[in-house]
Amino acid sequence: MAETDNGAPPRALLIVAAVLAVVFAGGVAYFGLRGSTAEPEGDTAPLPLVSVPAPQAGSADCAKLVGGLPADLTSNGKKLSRRELAEPAPAATVAWGTEAVVLRCGLDKPSELTQTAQLRTINGAQWLPIESDGVSTWYLVDRSVYVALTIPRSAGTGPLQSISDAVVAALPPQPLKF
Repeated sequence: MAETDNGAPPRALLIVAAVLAVVFAGGVAYFGLRGSTAEPEGDTAPLPLVSVPAPQAGSADCAKLVGGLPADLTSNGKKLSRRELAEPAPAATVAWGTEAVVLRCGLDKPSELTQTAQLRTINGAQWLPIESDGVSTWYLVDRSVYVALTIPRSAGTGPLQSISDAVVAALPPQPLKF
């Protein structure tokens, strides 16, 4: 590489280096922005869920609750859209988001529901929280049907609050059954 009389690289080499830097930065910006607007891959495919015993899933109360659920939930400021379920889809089951928030209606009474269970009241609905690896499952225990809402720990409290509002609007409270 030839140097000028003052020890600096030739002007042509500086121009080429500057042009390459601008082209590289432009490419990174283009591909970065293009990737950020794409839909997450898992959000567009139907979500496969296994069936669990839900003897009341076909009840009028589950139909009323599921019919009143929101199309979107808010989780940590992000919108979670309702997901299509893969066939055969479990009855009275709804899911939202890529890391799915899943609601199942019409389940059997949870065995953890005892007179000493620590219940939480969220927006007028009583829930029994059960923690497991990376998710929390909240069982609605004060309505005519049992409902399970499984939420990834990363989701925050927004989905639980929105579902509680839908429950209160759709189903009247019932005495607890231990």
